[in-house]
Amino acid sequence: MSNLKIEIVASTLHSCIEAEKGGAARIELCAALGTAGVSPNTSLLKLVKKHIKIPVFVMVRPREGDFVYSKLEVEQMKQEIADFKAAGADGIVLGCLKKDGTVDILLTSELVELAAPLPVTFHRAFDITPDLFDAMEDIIETGCDRILTSGGMDGINPASAAMIHELVEASEGRIIIMPGGGVRKEKMEYLMHPMIEEFHHSARTLIESPLFPLFLK
Repeated sequence: MSNLKIEIVASTLHSCIEAEKGGAARIELCAALGTAGVSPNTSLLKLVKKHIKIPVFVMVRPREGDFVYSKLEVEQMKQEIADFKAAGADGIVLGCLKKDGTVDILLTSELVELAAPLPVTFHRAFDITPDLFDAMEDIIETGCDRILTSGGMDGINPASAAMIHELVEASEGRIIIMPGGGVRKEKMEYLMHPMIEEFHHSARTLIESPLFPLFLK
């Protein structure tokens, strides 16, 4: 357990600082966590890099919704990658699909190349592809370094953990498979595998405000 790395997804400077204090090995920085995350602004990234020392991977997702992107959205993604690299990002997180739900190999490869030499994580767009094993092979082809997955299901449970184990073994070490999506301490026993060394966790806690008690409920 001591060698495991925990990546924490965060959307505020405070959350990033607290995650580092709590022992996180890496931050996934994004905005709008309630919509599964979109690209944050570069100002936040610069502040986070100023206040913490652990690596910060940044989400590149121009909008909520699906993962099939228009030419204008692709242009935005490319600009964001350039901006995040210039602002000190340590890695990029993205996911691009075609209309049939399969991985957009050409676009993803292009974005991976633009992100170089930063590592790239293919996020949970992976989980809605029609065949996870085919999708994994496609993602390996693009040059991504890791896949964030809940095993093609809504969250972590014994069945999704079993699928993640199958993916890990099929990967044969060619790409990092990182479990995420409701990873909790009590579920870690499902996920433990000799080839799994990284986990993705939100670790969110609601902080109630005396000014907006009804808004936050």
